[in-house]
Amino acid sequence: MINVNLDVMISSPIGQVFNFVSAPENDFQWQYGALASSALADGVSNNVGSFFRSIGHLMGRRNFSSFEVTEYEQDRKFGFRSLTGPLQLYTSYTFERVDGVTKINLSTQANVVNFFQMDEVKLEKNMRKQGRENLALLKDLLEAT
Repeated sequence: MINVNLDVMISSPIGQVFNFVSAPENDFQWQYGALASSALADGVSNNVGSFFRSIGHLMGRRNFSSFEVTEYEQDRKFGFRSLTGPLQLYTSYTFERVDGVTKINLSTQANVVNFFQMDEVKLEKNMRKQGRENLALLKDLLEAT
């Protein structure tokens, strides 16, 4: 199992940060590899038990994944798990106000289930790098608005 935990501090209001991160349709703006994400029913993608899908690429391969929202506490926590795709994935974002800025903690656990001969050590290294780059892009994007 792969475990990745990362933090970032963003100088934007917690509500703005939370609303942006918890809307999967924004993923392509700040997550490497995300091409598109959308709700699967009624345009709602961020209530516990709701579903969304994502089209992206991972390690040079295009993939289609479906996710279920497992945690949603306004301005505090957003989490989801994969239902399909090359990885069994659980991701959780927590949000808190620290010294006037918004702190995000990203926690991801992943198991390779259907990704050919994937080297988990290489994948974990790649996930950490991408996570840091994604959070840096998120910070730049939200602080510019």
